[in-house]
Amino acid sequence: MTKPPPLHVTGSGMREGPFCLPQKKNDLQYPRNMSVLFAIGSNGSGQLGLAHKEDVSVPKQVLFHPDQPSSPITRIAAGGNHTLLLTGDGHLYWSGDPTPGACGLTAEATATEPVFQPVRLSKDDPSTGVRNVALVTATWEASFVARRDTDGKVTQLWSFGSGAKGELGQGELLVRSPSGTLFKEFPPAGTEIVDLAACMGHVVAVLSNGDAYGWGNGRKGQTGNPEGVLHQPRKVEGLDFKVARAVCGREFTCLFGDNETGRLAVLGSDKWNIQSSAPSSVPGWKDVGASWGDIYVLKRDGTLLCWGRNDHGQLAPPNLPKLARVAIGSEHVVAMSEEGDVLAWGWGEHGNCGPQVENNDAKGRWNVIASSRFIPPGSQITGIGAGCATSWVDITTG
Repeated sequence: MTKPPPLHVTGSGMREGPFCLPQKKNDLQYPRNMSVLFAIGSNGSGQLGLAHKEDVSVPKQVLFHPDQPSSPITRIAAGGNHTLLLTGDGHLYWSGDPTPGACGLTAEATATEPVFQPVRLSKDDPSTGVRNVALVTATWEASFVARRDTDGKVTQLWSFGSGAKGELGQGELLVRSPSGTLFKEFPPAGTEIVDLAACMGHVVAVLSNGDAYGWGNGRKGQTGNPEGVLHQPRKVEGLDFKVARAVCGREFTCLFGDNETGRLAVLGSDKWNIQSSAPSSVPGWKDVGASWGDIYVLKRDGTLLCWGRNDHGQLAPPNLPKLARVAIGSEHVVAMSEEGDVLAWGWGEHGNCGPQVENNDAKGRWNVIASSRFIPPGSQITGIGAGCATSWVDITTG
């Protein structure tokens, strides 16, 4: 690896280095209006889809087999050692360790190197993979897919992978399956799934009627009371508002009401003061997220409210610019400023915050891992993502 040039440190806490992508405006020779995904970070199981299993700290283009998606990536879900990519037209792709079954049926996978391939939930799925996917999330070793029915409503929930503490949500007897299993009688008739969230060992689904259901490891109360392992979805009781969004940390869940009133409820452990530090309400939220030990609220005015663990600099550094988007990883944050810079901070041991870290952290500051200033004219950064020590940037070419 060549030695990077000296860094320029600004007074805002930002560091700029050689890891804005791409390096020269003429380096990208892609068709117009094509979505190109780049990744950095942990890659020991090939979860970045780069055709190798080495960690990277400078953005590299993600590879697909047999074909590049025709629709942009709209959602990224990351387990401990696998990644799922959802496209705008409802297709799903996987890369990483298929051993636990969280990548679906892979016996007929044709790529010999770790690249993204279509997810198949059953032998009846075509080689192009499962379709009509609306939402996706993942625990450490399991994946969850919400699909549209023939009426276009999101009423079909599938799980696949491994989980000894109820993660699959299909009863006590099902602890591992690479084929997708459809949830029976869930969601309840007349409702559909509007949000789906998970962390290492539990899952929460938000329904169109404002109810929230949880399952998996709820021993800290993160799936509601009473505490314990739940092998099937159970409604979260005791809420006095309709839930619109859910985010999950390692030992907690945060449920948000509509963004006008900003009602919220934190379930589970109070480790890192995640409950006791929570505000009474967060009106005007634009987006929400959670790491293993933190909760983040992006406000409409571009400011970022956050609380929880900060031993690796996970909380927002001072003097952040106004933000347009955020994506929350296991112990780090990826954010896009209104000016078009993609920032990363927090725990960066695997290169997921860029190459410039101190004691494996980008703490009290941020790195710029991509910038609209360094891509071809007419191109745009159209998406960002964050997973288990992984970071993602999606560019639509001009």
